[in-house]
Amino acid sequence: MQMIVKGKNLEMTEALRSYAEEKISKLGRYLEKVIKTEIELFVEKNPKIANSQCVEVTVFTSGPVIRARECAADMYQAIDLVYEKLERQVKKLHGRRIDRSHNARHNHGNRQAAPPEVMEEEEEPSLEAKIVKTKSFPLKPMTPEEAALQMDLVGHDFFVFINADTDRTSVVYRRKDGNYGLIEPGR
Repeated sequence: MQMIVKGKNLEMTEALRSYAEEKISKLGRYLEKVIKTEIELFVEKNPKIANSQCVEVTVFTSGPVIRARECAADMYQAIDLVYEKLERQVKKLHGRRIDRSHNARHNHGNRQAAPPEVMEEEEEPSLEAKIVKTKSFPLKPMTPEEAALQMDLVGHDFFVFINADTDRTSVVYRRKDGNYGLIEPGR
């Protein structure tokens, strides 16, 4: 497994790099076929932010892309927090896979949706409202349940996908009550 550790706005020590690699590599016991893991350690420059030591981890697997971000007052604590968050996501993913395999009403033959490959551009600070980040990924046919799982794994509040049932572009989103909503285009 390839592991990339990079730092922004901080001095990357060997001890910090080793701690991040060792901690995050423990996820391998829960995941199959991890292709690459990117760990970014950075410090928010805004002095009003108390928890300015941040870690963002993206795990690329042969299945879904898993991402988490956490901030704390101490970088080692932020690493521990992001590991715990990733561990919860992976366990939730494993539980949903088991539930889905036992649930025949969502059987769609042998069709398997490929995970989205997320590509991001760096954010630029600005005082006026404008588009500061663009994401591009291939839309793959999947069920709304699979789209909700992908949304959780990348840590977003919504997810755009092609509904395998209707072959139309749809959006699944997280509601304030903790449930999910589905937006489908009118006919």
